[in-house]
Amino acid sequence: MFLATKLIEQNARNFAPRLASCHCRKLSTDPHASPEIDNDEEFRVLNLRQVQAQARPKRVIKKDVAAPPRANKMPVDQDWGAVWPGPKTFHPASVPLPLRQGYTEKAAAPPSKYGNAELMKIPNFLHLTPPVIKKQCEALKQFCTPWPKEIPSEEQWNKHFPMEVITTDYCHGLPTIRNPLSRIVTIKFKLSTLKLDKHAHDKFLRLVGERYDPETDVLTIVTDRCPLRKQNYEYAQYLLTALYHESWVTEPWESLKSEADMETYHFIRNKSKVSAEEILNWGKTEGGKKLVAHEAFGKSVENLMNEGENEYNIQAYKTEALKLLGLPSLKSTSP
Repeated sequence: MFLATKLIEQNARNFAPRLASCHCRKLSTDPHASPEIDNDEEFRVLNLRQVQAQARPKRVIKKDVAAPPRANKMPVDQDWGAVWPGPKTFHPASVPLPLRQGYTEKAAAPPSKYGNAELMKIPNFLHLTPPVIKKQCEALKQFCTPWPKEIPSEEQWNKHFPMEVITTDYCHGLPTIRNPLSRIVTIKFKLSTLKLDKHAHDKFLRLVGERYDPETDVLTIVTDRCPLRKQNYEYAQYLLTALYHESWVTEPWESLKSEADMETYHFIRNKSKVSAEEILNWGKTEGGKKLVAHEAFGKSVENLMNEGENEYNIQAYKTEALKLLGLPSLKSTSP
């Protein structure tokens, strides 16, 4: 404690002469007068925010000179397959064509190819030029076999290859090459190429429903349930096989089908055949030879009942009825 007191007294003696020699500001009694400052021994203000400006070299911005478009340097006889080998986004500097697309209200002509977003939206077919297609076909010939000489005409072609398989390939600008619509498989063939009897033919038509066109005799099966095209093709083959074998199956209840259950008129199974034969054999003894209604008359009756009454069916029925009864044909007189 004694030592601390001695140190304080010594520091006070050393600081007293310095304090006496310092001069403070002299403030005037006039409030409007500016204070007088002694500039000789004024305290310097410590400014921590002020930083000494350093001289920095000025940055020089270098601008790259844009090269002219590549399209202006392309020769006429260049290999276009090397420039545009496959489907890709439109690039104006690589296409030596003055393409335009789009619409602007102020400009009279569509926008040019430079900076045109419309040309980059849609997939282009600039890679499918005739020379490139010919070159690709030549490369694919080594994997193909020649067409058989035994099938020179389209009739023999349809005879040996009755089924037509239709698939579609798409060219689009997506990250994946698999378009969802390319999996759809369509199979077409004429129903007459299948060996079906009357029962199987009738049952086959009931199973396929509206897929059969009676005017062209073409059956169309479309499959798109599976994710891959090969799977849909195999599924179509399975459906065709199942339909064919199922049409030959005769269920026990089918033998109980009566004439009232028939969807179409059949002359042979109808009572009209019995009535027509009774008229032909009127007054004949039991031992005599009985006449039978011929097939042409039955066909005319079936057409009249199934297709409806029209000029052709009525005239055919009249002609066959006169032949059945052995009467001379009547000449139609037009008014």
